[in-house]
Amino acid sequence: MAQAELTIDLGALVANWQALNALSGCETGAVVKADAYGLGAERVAPALAAAGARCFFVALAEEGAALRQILGNGPDICVFSGHMAGDTALIRDADLVPMINSIDQMSCHIETLPDARFGIQLDSGMNRLGMEPAEWSALREVSLNQPPVLVMSHLACADEPDHPMNAQQLQTFVEMTDGIDAPRSLSATGGILLGKDYHFELTRPGIGLYGARPFADARTVAHLSIPVIQTRELTPGETVGYGNTWMSDAPSRIATIAAGYADGIIRAMGPSTYLWAGETRCKIVGRISMDLIGVDISHLSEDPDSLQLLGHQQSVDTLADAAGTIGYEVLTSLGNRYARRYVGP
Repeated sequence: MAQAELTIDLGALVANWQALNALSGCETGAVVKADAYGLGAERVAPALAAAGARCFFVALAEEGAALRQILGNGPDICVFSGHMAGDTALIRDADLVPMINSIDQMSCHIETLPDARFGIQLDSGMNRLGMEPAEWSALREVSLNQPPVLVMSHLACADEPDHPMNAQQLQTFVEMTDGIDAPRSLSATGGILLGKDYHFELTRPGIGLYGARPFADARTVAHLSIPVIQTRELTPGETVGYGNTWMSDAPSRIATIAAGYADGIIRAMGPSTYLWAGETRCKIVGRISMDLIGVDISHLSEDPDSLQLLGHQQSVDTLADAAGTIGYEVLTSLGNRYARRYVGP
């Protein structure tokens, strides 16, 4: 078979949630938007629920409705985008909690689902989603049928512990929520690591669950093994791949492996990236193409059947650094051609 295999270690994922939960000292939810960061919400979310997560976060109402089918009744499912036009039936039928981002969304929610639960998202300085202080102050004066089930904001620079924006947003969030009768949430993974002042009543880890920075102690969750289709011997002066970007300066043995940028292996990472044969690293040579990659295996004693791109030897962050991006993009770019295998917990 030429199909690469992506193994998702649910035991490692649960261990990461448990470790972040222990650091939180309060209720710990879980962010499973974008199909659990590309690793499959259908398997990831139930594993987290079995570990004790009772509040889940998604980006869209459509994601929330799909997640309700997976989890069944019970866990809260909060929708970061709030109550958008066309969301009413999804919110009602799937019992979702829209995180209201504006007065207009609040009006829509009250008019269409007056007795349905909701949360509030505040803008504490990121200028992305949420009510600004003046808008929130005006809403607090309005008599609502029920209080919000959660009031949240989002940190812009939590992956940089010494960044002054963290303390600034914390102060703003405290000032905006002082005296409110509702649970509060400010911290995703990075905020959890900033300490208890940032935790409030609920934390909502995302990227740390899946084995990436800024959670340095995270266990590896994604493992990617790619089959070798063919090997060939090169003489000095021969080239590999499109554009002749790599030329052999000595007799070489090159493996062609069955994956490429159509599988989410970002083309820009090629010049700085290695694959692994056991504990031996093997450099990518030539350009990453849509379905194929050349790898120098000249130093191996025998031809491997497959090579590993992700695993304990090399994390999503290593690949992200090579591509000039972040681990989030690497994970969420993983394609749908992989044979997916789940292990544990």
